[in-house]
Amino acid sequence: MLKEAIYHRPKDNYAYVCTNGKLNIHIRTKKNDLNKVTLVYGDPYDWKENQWQTSTTPLKRSGSDQLFDYWYVTVVPPFRRLRYGFILDDGSETTCLTEKGYYPKPPLDDTAYYFCFPFMNIIDIFKAPEWVKDTVWYQIFPERFANGNKENDPEGVVPWGSEEPAPTNFFGGDIEGVIQNIPYLKKLGISGIYFTPIFKAFSNHKYDTIDYMEIDPQFGTKETFKDLVETCHQNGIKIMLDAVFNHSGFFFPQFQGVLEKGENSRFKNWFHIHEFPVITEPKPNYDTFAFTPFMPKLNTENPEVKEYLLEVGRYWVREFDIDGWRLDVANEVDHAFWRDFRSEVKAIKQDLYILGEIWHDSMPWLRGDQFDAVMNYPFTTNILNLFAKQSISAKEFVENMTSVIHMYPKNVNEAAFNLVGSHDTPRILTECGDDIDRVKQVFTMLLTFIGTPCIYYGDEIGMTGSQDPGCRKCMEWDTENQNTDLYSHVQKLIQLRKKHPLLRNEGDFSFVDSEHLDCLAYTKTNDEKTILIILNTNKNQVEYRIPYNVSGKTIKNLWNGEETKVSAETWTTHIPRNGFVILEY
Repeated sequence: MLKEAIYHRPKDNYAYVCTNGKLNIHIRTKKNDLNKVTLVYGDPYDWKENQWQTSTTPLKRSGSDQLFDYWYVTVVPPFRRLRYGFILDDGSETTCLTEKGYYPKPPLDDTAYYFCFPFMNIIDIFKAPEWVKDTVWYQIFPERFANGNKENDPEGVVPWGSEEPAPTNFFGGDIEGVIQNIPYLKKLGISGIYFTPIFKAFSNHKYDTIDYMEIDPQFGTKETFKDLVETCHQNGIKIMLDAVFNHSGFFFPQFQGVLEKGENSRFKNWFHIHEFPVITEPKPNYDTFAFTPFMPKLNTENPEVKEYLLEVGRYWVREFDIDGWRLDVANEVDHAFWRDFRSEVKAIKQDLYILGEIWHDSMPWLRGDQFDAVMNYPFTTNILNLFAKQSISAKEFVENMTSVIHMYPKNVNEAAFNLVGSHDTPRILTECGDDIDRVKQVFTMLLTFIGTPCIYYGDEIGMTGSQDPGCRKCMEWDTENQNTDLYSHVQKLIQLRKKHPLLRNEGDFSFVDSEHLDCLAYTKTNDEKTILIILNTNKNQVEYRIPYNVSGKTIKNLWNGEETKVSAETWTTHIPRNGFVILEY
């Protein structure tokens, strides 16, 4: 038994309470090292004849990555408090792990040996808005989605789609263009829109804010935006705006004041100025996003800055009834700011969705006091590596994603924002080498996995494009130039997701161990049904034997509606090259 590889802590993703009041406990061990793990537990105040009263229950193996096995168990402490340890068995040795170390058998003379979950306080439970788990998002880059009002076109606008996207060109996309195309989004099945920034800014991407309290004139007016929110809400569509609180734009008035007055500016402490006079070249002498002088970092510890930005957060929720904030470069802003931000905006709208842009392990932001979710870029990386770049095997994908899933509690994973393309990445069809079948597999997984999925505008009709700015082409509205077959595929997946709760976030998720090395399979299960999704990454058709006893069950193919009554213990299905099946039994 390799004890050095065993890890547990009574917090975060290793011990947490879900909204159903159950306590979930996890432990990590060396891969293939243990045969059995058992939880020994009890109420810390339950004693009889000077001996602590305990119970035991086995843990289940919930998955394995390259190095570790993960085990879990769910218990319901009757008095909402628990002391516990783990009995570990590798077939030749048995030992008990407690907070104070390893013992040959569970010590019962003092509960202080054991891990402690002091009390299951309701206020501490991580709770993302329930509606998010059922939402299918659609990301819109406003300048490139649709031009609904030519009267607000910026100076120098070029005809729609007449040239390749560039950092400096404008095509006139606006809010009215979105309103006019709500029927398109509703028909597709979209229930949430995530907008990249719409506030007044210099660039076409708007991540260099000039005025956080104004809609950029090229997009329309506040009245137009209010019409958009009302129209979307009438059609069952939520609205999430993008907030850039880490940095402002170069032409933000307060930063211009610092450039003009230097050390005498009342706004000098709004930013992180290293010295005066302020210089921008060859390298800025103030903190910025990356090293661009055009995005000076805001000092969110400054009380004036903090209150200004908190009011931005409150204002658009209070006055326009938006449903979510996506927070740009969220990991570079201090935690104290985000705690106050959550408190302020949730006081106005309790079920507001707060989404942080963080590309790495985000547990410090996901303890229920800051964000409801982060953008699930590890999911993006792994799904692209498997289906698009074909640089990893199905087995490697499972190992990688098992590690990611076990980084967070189950209720955090259910609200994770899953994406396969965005304004910062090449188009999914381009990533897949123009192979539509592989794109269909990507969307199949995106729309049947745990979390809340997001589609980048135009990906559903097969738009192409390289890295930014190539991925920011104008939306193609001519159906002659759309891949309507791909559109129908995505539309059908969304319909299935809405019809079958297990395809959303109900039940237990598990990857399937299989003899088919080229197939990725996973199940979603509740007490009544199981849905099995299988994706074939092989260039040839495969025969997939379901590794479960399905005798007497009726297996329904949710994609084509075919039903099969199984009489044998095992059952085999045929999966075409780069194809998939979605089975319910």
